[in-house]
This record gives sequence, C-alpha cells and structure tokens, in this order.
Amino acid sequence: MARYTLVQLKEELSSGKINARELIGEYIKRAKQSNLNAYITLDEEEALKEAKRAEQLVKTGKAHPLTGIPMGIKDAISTKGLRTTAGSKILENYIPPFDATVVEKLRNGGAVIVGKNNMDEFAMGSSTETSGYGPTLNPYNKECVPGGSSGGSAAAVAAGLCVASLGSDTGGSIRQPASFCGVVGFKPTYGRVSRYGLIAMASSLDQIGPITNNVADSKIIFKTIAGYDKKDATSLKSLPPAGKAKKRVGIIREHLASNALAPSVKKAVKNKIAEIEKAGFEIVELNIPLVEQSLAIYYIIMPVEVASNLARFDGIKYGVSAKEERTLKQLYTKTRSQFLGNEVQRRIILGSFVSSAGYFDTYYKKAIVAQNNLRQSFKNAFDKVDFIVGPTTPTTAFKLGEKLDPMEMYLNDIFTVPANIAGLPAISLPIGNDEGGLPIGFQVIGAFGEDEKLLDFAQLVEDVYTNK
Repeated sequence: MARYTLVQLKEELSSGKINARELIGEYIKRAKQSNLNAYITLDEEEALKEAKRAEQLVKTGKAHPLTGIPMGIKDAISTKGLRTTAGSKILENYIPPFDATVVEKLRNGGAVIVGKNNMDEFAMGSSTETSGYGPTLNPYNKECVPGGSSGGSAAAVAAGLCVASLGSDTGGSIRQPASFCGVVGFKPTYGRVSRYGLIAMASSLDQIGPITNNVADSKIIFKTIAGYDKKDATSLKSLPPAGKAKKRVGIIREHLASNALAPSVKKAVKNKIAEIEKAGFEIVELNIPLVEQSLAIYYIIMPVEVASNLARFDGIKYGVSAKEERTLKQLYTKTRSQFLGNEVQRRIILGSFVSSAGYFDTYYKKAIVAQNNLRQSFKNAFDKVDFIVGPTTPTTAFKLGEKLDPMEMYLNDIFTVPANIAGLPAISLPIGNDEGGLPIGFQVIGAFGEDEKLLDFAQLVEDVYTNK
C-alpha cells in the first residue's frame, strides 16, 4: 500500500471505491508484517469494530473528514481499554480507564485507532532506542534510527502503517523524527491542544501534535484536536490578536552558522530559503539573544519536572512492582531501579540534584529567568518577521548505537528546543534527501498562537516550492 494522504483516502471512502473494514484490515496486516517495530500494541479487534461503524456513517452521509481513517497514537497518550506503556516496562500492564482529550476528539471524528506507536521511554530520547520494547527502525534505512521520542509514530506514517499519528513534543520529539523519516511533524503553540491524558514528561514543555504525510492532513487533525479543555489547567481560553503580515521570513544566524550542521543539510536548507526569497519574501537575519543557551536552559528545567512527574511511578499506585520486598523503601527502590531505564534514571537524578537545597537558586531559578528572556527575544523577533526558518536537525538520521554518549544525543535537539522553551508553534517539512538517501527536514517557527498562519505558510512552501 502506498503512502496515502488523509484527503485521498476520504475521497475513496466517500466514493465507495474502498470500504473502511477493508482499509483498516490492510493497514493492520501491514503493521503486523512490518519489521520496523513501530507499534508496541495493535488494537485489531476494536479497530475493525470502529471501521464497521465508520461504514455506516459514510453510507448515511454523516462522515467527518477523519471517519474511517487509520491512525496511530504515541504510547504516552491514554487510550481507554488499550494498553498504554509510555515505552516503559514499569507500565507494561497499565490499561487506562479513560481516553485522553485528543483521543476522544479523534474518536468523535470517526478516526480508527490502529494501535499505539513505539517511543523512547517516557519520551526521554531522540532515537527511540531507550524504549523498553526495543528500538524502532528507520523506513529509509533499517540500520538507522527514526528519531525520537515519537520515532514509532514517524516511522509508521512514513512506512504506510497508518495515515497519520499523534505524537508529543517536549524538545523536538515530533519534529526531529518527522525530519529523520521524511514526513511532516507539527508542534502546536503550548496550550492550543489539551494535554489531558498525556503521560507527562515535563508539563510546562509537553505538547501533543500530528505527524502526517503532508501539511493539509496536519491542518485537518489540528482543527479536530485543538481547543480549550477545562480538564487541562494550561489550556488556552483565548489567543492574542494575530500580527500584521510583513512578508518577511527570518533566519537565526547562529543556527545556520553552527559547526554541528552537516553540509548536506546546510545546502538543502539554504536552497529552500533561496526559493522562498525568490517567491517574494524578504529574508531577514535575526540575532536572538540566549538562543545558543536554549539547550542548557532546557536540560535544567526539563529534568526538574521529570523528577517531579515520575515520582508517582513507585510500584504502588499502578504499573508493575518489584517482588518480595519487605519494606516500603525497599519496594520503591527496587521497583524504580529494576523497571526504569538508564536514561530515565539519569534525568530523575539530574532533576533531583538541580532542585535540591543549595542548587535550586543557582540553577533552576536562573534557567526560568533565562527562559522568560528567551520568550521575549522571540516576541521581539516576530515584531520584525512572520516566520523563522532553518534546519530541523543538525544531521540526517544516524546509525543505531552511534550516539551512546548522552551529550551527543542531546545535541540533536539544538534547533528544535527553542520553540518549546518559548511555547511557539513549529513544523518540520521534508525538503529532499542527502547523498545516502536519508530525508532532510526544514523547520518553520511561528509566532505564539498563530498556528493556522504557520500551517498556511508551511503548505505554501510544500505545494509551491517542494513539488515544483
């Protein structure tokens, strides 16, 4: 089966060329036969039931844009009655009693959930290699990683194992794997999409968004899942007024001058910027104070929230427990050391250290001040330009096991982290391939709350420039 778009399949379902049960059955078959390890759990029985309901909606003319469309869901997003592990062995037997708000909205729109996509454990990683259920492989080269932490979602979409998937993005976890797998990954403005039902990594940075084959599909899914949710205390009730169009596109000087940027990626990005300029947009070089410190800010704030959020996984409330431990302290210690992976433990320890007495003021408070200053720097930048463009990642997909050093792995996020720290919408678009045939991603960042404007521009770049 080819990589169909949501719009294409909707037309075929509506015309009767295919029916929903045949469609879902084919996608489940492909997922079962795939050796990419893109899914942790498939939901064949329920998916076929939903497909049958979708057929009735199509016949009665009550179908929505998503009716009968096969979708994957990152395994950190709660699905009622369907195992949700967050890629961790500590939640191997956890079955949520409720749907996340985004899942509820997708179901109401008629989408059919094929299964739960593989991911880095508790979304901590940039390669899907920290998953407790084995790594996902890149569809373009099975010796390479698909990116992370939403690597299973991106690989499934790229390989035609689902039409679209929901991922979550804390420091680039939608956009980076989208870049590595040659698909579109959209991180909305913080607060535009409810986080209720997302197993939190870092609550002030996490955001759910779609991974799709094109921007048009991302628009449809975003429209479906966006909106205020009283169950999420960080959900936005209103948006600031949109800025006046300037016909200007900014580039961050430090990003294009980075020594970490691979020549093939730099060349492709510069060519894309030249095409945008040729189409009538003025290109403005930006100096954004503190952007080079984004990674340092992120790796102070994020671990503190990780240590807090993961305290609940103690072997008592839910999930698995270490056996034959006599005291409560022994149970906590054994459960967490036995069932949490090395990267998760590393970030919990780092977060506990940073937030401890004597270091909280030295590190965490300073990072929060720097975060606020960086947000203001971006706000000032968007007074001058409509969008900011550049590379999504420093390189294309790397080999499995190549970046075992944590610092090398963290550096994959240097271009994606700033949008999370500032709460801005950002999208990654495929713009070609390197000499080895691996996809290259192009990132577009928009002003706070201007998601629709960003998606419109991204579609323009995709339609007019990418497919010349």
